[in-house]
Formats: sequence, C-alpha cells, structure tokens
Amino acid sequence: MKLNLEELLGKEAKSLLEHRCKGIPKEKIYSPSPQRVSEIFAQSARPTRVLRSLQTLMDAGRLGGSGHVSIFPVDQGIEHSAGASFAPNPEFFDADNIVKFAIEAGCSGVASTLGVLSLSARKYAHKIPYVLKLNHNEFLSFPNRFDQTMFASVKQAADMGSVAVGATVYFGSAESARQIREVSEAFAMAHDQGLATILWCYTRNNGFKVDGVDYHTAADFTGQANHLGVTINADIIKQKLPTNNGGYKATKHGKTHEKVYTELTTDHPIDLCRYQVANCYMGKIGLINSGGESKGASDLADAVKTAVINKRAGGMGLIAGRKAFQKPWKEGLALINAIQDVYLDSAITVA
Repeated sequence: MKLNLEELLGKEAKSLLEHRCKGIPKEKIYSPSPQRVSEIFAQSARPTRVLRSLQTLMDAGRLGGSGHVSIFPVDQGIEHSAGASFAPNPEFFDADNIVKFAIEAGCSGVASTLGVLSLSARKYAHKIPYVLKLNHNEFLSFPNRFDQTMFASVKQAADMGSVAVGATVYFGSAESARQIREVSEAFAMAHDQGLATILWCYTRNNGFKVDGVDYHTAADFTGQANHLGVTINADIIKQKLPTNNGGYKATKHGKTHEKVYTELTTDHPIDLCRYQVANCYMGKIGLINSGGESKGASDLADAVKTAVINKRAGGMGLIAGRKAFQKPWKEGLALINAIQDVYLDSAITVA
C-alpha cells in the first residue's frame, strides 16, 4: 500500500524528503545494497559461515533483497519488566506470539531472549532468522541499576539455529569496560560459530544530563558509541535516533573537534543520523535505528518519520518493537508494514 507521506510527515514532509546532506555527502558513504555481503564482508576476515548468516538475514521477509532489514525485537520483558511491556497487549506474554507476529509482519528476523526463542526453536527457527539477545539489564533489583548481565551463551544461540546474536553495551557507564570485554569475546565466539553479530550501542551516564538537557542521544555521543561498536566487530549497529548534538561540549569531557558541529553536521535530523552512519566506517557496517517507546496515537507517524530519516541518512533499516506489540495485533502489523514500505519506496532516496 502506498504511504501518504505528506500526511504522515506533516509540515516536516518537504524538509525530510528533499534534504541533501552536504557535510558528509552521500557519495562519501557506502549506501545499503543487496550486494553488501559480497562487496564488503566478503573482503573481511569473517568466516564464510558468517557471510551466509548475514545473507540469510538480508534475504528474509518483505525487505529481502532490498539491502535493508526490518527486525522485530522483544526483550523488553526483562529490560522494562513484563508487566510494563505486555499489559497493554497480554497476547505477547505468550512467547510463541512474539515469533508468529514477526513472521506474519514479514520481518527480516526476530530478536529476543533465550527463553522466548529456545521455546519455539524447532517450530520456527527454519521459518524466520533468529537473533538471540545474549545480555540484559534486569529491572527487578532494588534500587534499580543499569548494567548488562549475560543471560545466554553463543553455544545456545548456535544450537537453536540462530543466524545472529545480539548484545548491549552501555558506553560511558562505569561498567562499560567489563561489558566491552564480555561482548567482544562473545562476538568473536559467535563469528567462530558462523553467527552474525548485532550490537545495541547505548550510552549511559548520569553525567550526560547537563542543565536539564539530556545528551544520551546526542549525535556526537551516539556516533562515538557506534565507532566503539564497530571496533569490536559488530556486523550491524543498533542505535537510537539522535535528538540533539554537542554532548562533548556540554559535559566538557573526552575529545571532539569543532568541525563535527560546524561542517559535518547541522541540526537537521538526517544530518545528525548521517554522522552516526559515518561512525560505522562510513556505512560499511549497517546502522539500524530503534523505533522507541510507544506514545499512542502518534506511533505510526513517528515510526514512518524515523524510517525516512534512517533511510535517507544511509541507514540499513529499523528495529521496532513496543510501537507494534503494545497495539492490537492487526494495528501492530500495519505499523511494521508501513515502516517496511518506506524502505521499499524507490522514491525515498539517500540524501
């Protein structure tokens, strides 16, 4: 179905659909391509089985063969508590429904927990690519803390037929050094087992909030998190869409360069996302942005807007969960399909 982009994007439609990036022009990045595995990863030191796993992910679902991916992630039952996540739509307390929804939505893969995926592996792992999320921040300990704990192993992912593993690092946190070591080791094991790797590159530090402004999703901070993520051999980077810039300048820590703000970026959301892509080896490692939390009536428009920004910035796709599964089944499916339609629309080009 053809999307009514002007209606969904509203007064931002012209700006989002006609913008051209000048600080980092599209000619300088590696835009998503159906040939990504052959043109980029085949030249790397990754085992051939990893190339097959990546190609399997890229060939699946409605976006198969487009160079883009649409992944359905459901680990929020741990990360945000099952009650907070599934009470709006109790069907998703049932692990089978998580996988069934991803299949029906035509997703490239389903990313979830050891419990969810292992329970249905013999039923569904041959029907949709599985991405086993290895670590989580559980939300029951009091007081709440923000740390990633390994819940699953690479061997368990391989044994159940997964094509990839996922993991989170809270870059900037006091625990980040340990998390980087753990995830780097896990990713090396995953590649040895022929599995692709997806890294949730999140920033986390109370010091990243300055004078009432939250810089956790600043382009300079998230860009650097991406750069750290590709350094430990992530094959795909998952990142929140940037909402501002100048984190380094506000916190006055670390190092940056004035050209990041005066030449490479502007305050346009596509330029900010392009900087995230640039930090993924100029797009050689694919960037997928997250759909974010459900806010109700605006979810469809918000999801389409995020997809347009990601695609036009040179990103590889979207990973959307709560905006879809916290709605009635058919409404959630329609939202995922609308996201996919953005990537299938040849009129929406890289800026």
